Amino acid sequence: MVRWIPDPENENPEMLRALGLSQIEELFRDIPPKARVQGLGLPPAREEEEVIREVDRLLRPNRPLEDFDSFLGGGIYSRPVPALVDGILQRSEFYTSYTQYQPEASQGMLQALFEFQSLWVELTGMEVSNASLYDGGTARGEALLMARRLHEGNRFLVPSTLSWETKSILKNYGKGPGAHLVEIPQDPETGRLDLDFISRESRKDCFGILTEMPDPLGLLHDEILDLRSRIGDLPWVVGTDPLALLGLEPPGDWGADIVVGEGQGFGIAPSYGGPLLGLMACRRRDIRQLPGRLVGQTQDHDGRRAFTLTLQTREQHIRRSRATSNICTNQALMTLAFLGYASALGPRGLFRALERSSASAHRLQEGLSRLPGLRAPAWPLPFLYEFPLRTPSPPRALLDALFQRGILGGIPFPEHRPGSPSAPFPGLLVATGPATDERAVDRYVEAVRSSLPPGGAP
Repeated sequence: MVRWIPDPENENPEMLRALGLSQIEELFRDIPPKARVQGLGLPPAREEEEVIREVDRLLRPNRPLEDFDSFLGGGIYSRPVPALVDGILQRSEFYTSYTQYQPEASQGMLQALFEFQSLWVELTGMEVSNASLYDGGTARGEALLMARRLHEGNRFLVPSTLSWETKSILKNYGKGPGAHLVEIPQDPETGRLDLDFISRESRKDCFGILTEMPDPLGLLHDEILDLRSRIGDLPWVVGTDPLALLGLEPPGDWGADIVVGEGQGFGIAPSYGGPLLGLMACRRRDIRQLPGRLVGQTQDHDGRRAFTLTLQTREQHIRRSRATSNICTNQALMTLAFLGYASALGPRGLFRALERSSASAHRLQEGLSRLPGLRAPAWPLPFLYEFPLRTPSPPRALLDALFQRGILGGIPFPEHRPGSPSAPFPGLLVATGPATDERAVDRYVEAVRSSLPPGGAP
């Protein structure tokens, strides 16, 4: 790796003399000894070929996702991506473009971001979208801050089934303005949100409410469609998945003020959980409070259609501490994947992807619900392509048995992690996708059947 170091050893003395120093260590004299790293514990240097062989050895036990029937979901989905999408992303004019601060830079990229914004607005029924945020979790965090700018108060209502990771993000975002999360309970028998609780709490120093459709367990709650009548002018944030919006009434029609989501499922591979894509849209009246960058359409001096970054005074790189958010960029390449995926499939193709995913999920639910000791879904609520499966005991043994048969059976509850609350029930979060065919579903049901001894206890 020596060839990548631009300054050979014989140049070091000359550079030190120019700096008026006698040794390199003097460059770090302002760093207290206690704050310095005392070695990295790395092994001795090796030749490049040796390093490649060692890395290959470490990677050899890994198995690609394609080797399994995957039923993983929980916000990150495995959906086939047309080759066209990767072909577009790998074009040098897109792949090498970072983020354009100058309004006149890179008309092609600015147009792509504008079309991305237009697509998210159309899906959500809102009026304005930004050019993306980092991921769905931070989009929800930014929505909390935006709601706080729109309304006085110190409390923010969230569903109790929201993942602990997302709750942690919201708590971190809320520390600055002194916001406190209040969890909305759900009926233990029906799984429905406690609307009376929402009506009471929304009047107690509350500045906003977050609901999810589908909820974090994939279930649909029709009781929230008329939530506006209960919360008055309180800012209402709706979290959703873009594929679900192909089959649901747009949140803008319910009266939502802000709609957020995770765009990974549109053209972005799961890839160990990233990169991801944060989606955010709002009402036009609140556009000055919308974080991040916004691409607008205008005309050049010849009257031709042109695109430009607009309202940048909201951004951190313009106003610093007075900006609406610390973000001063966007997920440019991921927005292109999102747009390319939607364009390649088109409205009919996207709807077919939803239909296939939903058909597979309901076939799986029907098969599992006939097995002893299982309850699918865990609550009697409708769902699209993801649902909670209640098992008679913690499901780790069941997941291990499915794994041995080449099946990634789902996300387990409870999952013991730092700060993770106790789960509402022992079970799995199971999801299907457009490529989940009937044979994969039947293999899953049969694998579960054979893994459950008499009585249904794994």
